[in-house]
Amino acid sequence: MQVGELEISSDPARIDRDLVCEFLSRRAYWALGRSRERIERSLAHSLVFGAYRDGRQLGFARVVTDRATFAYLCDVFVIESARGQGIGKRLMGAVCAHPDLQGLRRFHLVTRDAHALYAQFGFTPLATPELHMERTELGAAAPGAAAPSDW
Repeated sequence: MQVGELEISSDPARIDRDLVCEFLSRRAYWALGRSRERIERSLAHSLVFGAYRDGRQLGFARVVTDRATFAYLCDVFVIESARGQGIGKRLMGAVCAHPDLQGLRRFHLVTRDAHALYAQFGFTPLATPELHMERTELGAAAPGAAAPSDW
């Protein structure tokens, strides 16, 4: 999908794995210390999106989904030098428009600081938080990470 000079692709072969692994394990507060092996496994079992300008990857998003009823958006980022240019917004537009993510009963995400971005695409706080539960594997948390590393 071409959006101006930016291209958004869900082709897993185009993902710059070195960039994604480095960003997640060293710069993403939710994934600090996540191993390359764990990141590679997550990429292999997810619908992945890259944002590219002139062939260079500037952004990334990953969706864990059954492509019928449920999706979980995670690991969304735009590299620091490309922020403030609307890339995150265009990346989210492509994610939400993807044909495999239409008609879902629930599309979930967790964020500490990007509520305003996701609200533009219809995401809201949980309507019935009392119905939701989670299980976090504290052993999967990276050393020194403030949150479980698999968010």
